[in-house]
Amino acid sequence: MVKKVGSVTVGPVVPAPPAGAGRVSRDAFQEVLRREIRRAELKFSAHAQKRLAERRIQLSPQDLEKINQAAFLAETKGARQSLLIYGELVLVASITNRTVVTAVHGEAAVNNIFTNIDSAVIVK
Repeated sequence: MVKKVGSVTVGPVVPAPPAGAGRVSRDAFQEVLRREIRRAELKFSAHAQKRLAERRIQLSPQDLEKINQAAFLAETKGARQSLLIYGELVLVASITNRTVVTAVHGEAAVNNIFTNIDSAVIVK
């Protein structure tokens, strides 16, 4: 029931939520943050892993961080399929799926035509 008191309309009384309701514990927040970071990291398809192994290319955590940042930058610009150029290494990545689909290194990248990409990011 709604009553009008003077110029103020008064509605039904709604109890306040219990103290602390809606708060997320620090541990729960940290876990959600870790999960989101893991989900945001690029994955490497079996094909890309095979290409890297064949060419004996090992990426350090710093390399992966730079490549992830490049993919994030491409995503912010609306990219879906991107060419990530990191020194002599060229990666074709599905930004939408957060997956590197292939890797080409050095001379193998020369005179190659990369199709079905909508962006390129030069990683420093």
